[in-house]
This record gives sequence, structure tokens and C-alpha cells, in this order.
Amino acid sequence: MENAVYTAIAALTGAAVGLFLTYIFSILPESWLQDYDYDVNSPDFRQAKRMKTVPHGLLAALCCAVLYGVHVWFFMTSGGLRPIHSVVFALSVPVIMIVVMSDRLNRIIPDQCPIFLLIMGAIALAGDYIEGSIWFSEQAAWFAPILNRVIALIVGGGFLFLIAFLSETFLGREGMGQGDIKLLGAAGFLVGCYGLVILVYVAVFAALFFAIPLLIRKNIRIRKEKAEIKNSPDPVAKRREIAQRKAKIHYADDPDYLAFGPFLAIGAGVFLCLEKFFFDYFESFIKLLGVYF
Repeated sequence: MENAVYTAIAALTGAAVGLFLTYIFSILPESWLQDYDYDVNSPDFRQAKRMKTVPHGLLAALCCAVLYGVHVWFFMTSGGLRPIHSVVFALSVPVIMIVVMSDRLNRIIPDQCPIFLLIMGAIALAGDYIEGSIWFSEQAAWFAPILNRVIALIVGGGFLFLIAFLSETFLGREGMGQGDIKLLGAAGFLVGCYGLVILVYVAVFAALFFAIPLLIRKNIRIRKEKAEIKNSPDPVAKRREIAQRKAKIHYADDPDYLAFGPFLAIGAGVFLCLEKFFFDYFESFIKLLGVYF
């Protein structure tokens, strides 16, 4: 009964935090939600979109309520909360939701968000020494928790940087945004090596869930455009008209674009919420591999 009460309180707190994010997002500086070189006098300048209570605020409230509630319930029923790590989780979730909304609405991840997550990672690292890390035994070397987070930062950010470099070098186009690189590096430091694996796994499969319908919709649209051109009395003019129509679309409103940042952020949130669950589930496998130090 006591666990249910605490869970309900946590869920209600999460819902309130999620709704409050609508106001927080509305007062973020415009520069946070724009590219570095944005120019208000540019002909294609678009004011950054802001969260609305419906649907964005309600969605954020639902997500925060579920994450807060599940986190408290699971840890209360499996050994109790770790105060420092739980505070890190509670403070990180709202920033994760801001990342989701900002990248979804404006294709921008404010630099301040990865910086904040890095700070949370540093606090979590302190918690590893004060409260102990469930991922390491008491016999582990004193520097193991540090390496765990630093390696995850380097691997996370470096992996996406490599994708971006190869894409720009060999394909001549941006393969991964700088915001995604910074986000995964910071998230890696926040969740550690084991968390990074789970984060990427969750992010990739969640992105595929949305990418497949997006690809189908894109193919349908392309077929319709080809039919318009073919049936037009002036195919050249119709093709030009369609091209001009596409050129007027702001890059943040591109219907064929799927931001990856929100899925990385969600992956981090899921891991932080269910860290103890993931450890219990993979503990025997980790020990079998000989990587439980």
C-alpha cells in the first residue's frame, strides 16, 4: 500500500512537471532554438515553434508521469531508492523532454541541454561513490565508475561524429547533426557504458517504428507527384511548380525528415527510469561475459 501511495505521488508530480514544461519552453531564449548563424532578416527565417498545452504539454505530462511513477515503483519494490541517483533522474527527465520537443518542433537541440546532462552525469558519478554503483562490485577498482562514464561519453559522441564525418566525406550531405553528437556524448556520460548500449538499442528500434510509416508516406507522395507531372498538360512547368513548393518549406517542417535526437533522449530516459530492472535482467549475462568488475 505504501509503495502504491509513493508511486501515485511520483506520477502526479511527473504530470505537473510535464505540464509546467509548456511554460518553461515558452520562455526559452529564441537563440536556444535556432541555428548558430540564424538571421532574423533572412527571407527564410522562421520563428521557433513553441510547445502548446495541447498536444505537447499533455504528452509531456503523460511521459513524465509514467517515468516518475515507474521509477519510484520499481525501486521501492526492489531494494529502495538511491537518493542521489533518483534526484539525477528526476532533474534529467524534464531536460530530456525539452530535447524531444525542441528537436521535434525546430530540429534543434539547445547546447544547454547536453551541458545540463553532463552536470547530472557528474552528480551521478558522485553518487556512484557515495551510494555505490549497481554495475560494479565492491571489489572493483576505485576508478571503474569514472572510466565507465568517460568511455561512454567518448564512444557515444565519437560514434555519431564518425557517422557524420563519413556521410559528409563520401555522400556530401549531413549524416548526423552536431546536436545529436553532443547529446549522445552527454547522455553516455550520464548513463555509463551499459546504459549507452541500452540507450542506443531503444533509440534505434523506436526510430524504426516511426521511420517505416514515414517512408511509406514519402513513397506515396512521390508517386502522386509523378502522376501530377505525367497528367499535366505542361509537365516541365508542373515539375518546376512542385520543386518551388518544396523549396518554400522550412527545413524544420520537412515532412520527410525524422529527428533522431528525440529517440536518443527517450532511450536515456528509459534507462534512467529502469536502471535496476536492466541490471537485474542482464546481471547473469554480464557476469558470464566476465565484465562485472
